[in-house]
Amino acid sequence: MTAALATTELLARAVPVVGGALGLGGVAVATLPARVRLRAELRRRWRTWALAAPLFLGAFLAGPRGAFGLAAGLGVVAVAEYARLAGLGRGEWAVLTGAALLLPLLAWRAPERLGLQAAALLLLAAALPELMGGDAERGFTRAGRTVFGLLWIPVALCGLVLLGPAALAVGVAVSFGDVGAWCGGTALGRRGRLARPLSPLSPAKTWAGVVGAAAATGAVLAALGAWSPGLWAAALGGCVFGDLLESMVKREAGVKDAGSWLPGFGGLLDRIDSLLVALALALVVAA
Repeated sequence: MTAALATTELLARAVPVVGGALGLGGVAVATLPARVRLRAELRRRWRTWALAAPLFLGAFLAGPRGAFGLAAGLGVVAVAEYARLAGLGRGEWAVLTGAALLLPLLAWRAPERLGLQAAALLLLAAALPELMGGDAERGFTRAGRTVFGLLWIPVALCGLVLLGPAALAVGVAVSFGDVGAWCGGTALGRRGRLARPLSPLSPAKTWAGVVGAAAATGAVLAALGAWSPGLWAAALGGCVFGDLLESMVKREAGVKDAGSWLPGFGGLLDRIDSLLVALALALVVAA
């Protein structure tokens, strides 16, 4: 079975699953009573989901070219938000933006070039603005933050191109997993052991949310016919650690959200933080 055929078959399963979930979710948020505290936010989030889902699925319908476009588009926006959070300058932002465009292109056209040589060039590129600018006070910190940004965003997003159909499955599973984590935390996270927070970085994230995410990601992967221990672990790991990782960055930056333009979420990084970690883990599993 070719990758293109596998992607087509996976899309044939994903479209009704996602469409059904959006339909049920739309009815649910439309009928929420006015006394529900999060009604307005939930409605904004549903509208964002309703716009984002066709864009995500449609990119894979276009094949590797579409996966490249999706990875590059997400990368350019996400690195801009990250550069602001990390307090990086124009030089570092330029390095991150260039990598957000070049790495997915190499993943599409010349994946064999994404090896140790590329890693060495990325390391040098991350340090180059500080080396040439002579920043003796914060140069090492800024270079380290640039390296982290490269790994977290452009390198991880290469998974959208390199993983083929598995990237589609992971993306859909993570989306449902984030909802499952919220539902699990709401239903099971009020008392008992499951109410314990995962980390001080995000006290609202509890073990109950992990249970909800585990159930949702596993069920969706099974519904798509794409379940495997590795993909399930990658999707669940993204749901669990993606938000914590971004919370760590935002807490040091002293902000609540990475942006304010995405209704119901804040910024793009607030929406794809789980996806980034899940793609990175899926690349490890597929290696």
